Amino acid sequence: MPQLGFGVWQVPDDEAAKAVATALEAGYRSIDTAAIYENERGTGKAVAASGIAREELFVTTKLWNSEQGHDATLRAFDASLERLGLDYVDLYLIHWPVPAKDAYVDSYRAFEKILADGRAKAIGVSNFLPEHLRRLTDETSVVPAVNQIELHPQLAQAESRALHAELGVATEAWSPLGQGRGLLDVPALVAIARKHERTPAQVVLRWHLQLGNVVIPKSVTPSRIRENIEVFDFELDAEDIAAIAALDEGRRLGPDPAHFNMA
Repeated sequence: MPQLGFGVWQVPDDEAAKAVATALEAGYRSIDTAAIYENERGTGKAVAASGIAREELFVTTKLWNSEQGHDATLRAFDASLERLGLDYVDLYLIHWPVPAKDAYVDSYRAFEKILADGRAKAIGVSNFLPEHLRRLTDETSVVPAVNQIELHPQLAQAESRALHAELGVATEAWSPLGQGRGLLDVPALVAIARKHERTPAQVVLRWHLQLGNVVIPKSVTPSRIRENIEVFDFELDAEDIAAIAALDEGRRLGPDPAHFNMA
């Protein structure tokens, strides 16, 4: 799985094909979508039209909350593949644990079947708190390859990252740039960006990479799409990393997975 990929959350389906095509032209090879984003068709069109060999691409999609449960999961996965126009996905994730529904273990058992059948190359979860992840690993046989969680300098998720390292789960960051301008205007980040002659967004993405996070910035602006991938030719030093670590407030921008039960 490429460490830096392209996300399409909140990108309308009719714009997704163009945005994904731009990302693929810029060099991205990992694309992250989800059933609830309602842009799997546009994403699949861009993949099909790209001319890039399928084995060179890494496509992720996700199971929505209302489809949790063993049999419903299998049907939902079939529908996602149909919309994407693919024979398999590289990674399939449970989008949220939805603790009130208490169906994520049964859903994951369906994921294990999908994996065994070769229709997903890897399976994992998203927004799972440590207690959800420990239960899942206790009650199923395949350790999730990935946990995709909200993660940015103001929510560094040290506890989750430590558990992921213990279990061998990759940490993937959604909302990696926080609230955009709110975070990217922080003086400490502006100063580090000036020091390296980079943008604050590039500094934050580089911070993720050096922590070992997989990261999926989203944009529909071609210049921003290209800018976000140009982060492999500089390195933050220990002073930079410490300054960014000091920004952690434990502040979520999205829902708390302990209580988010939207179907």
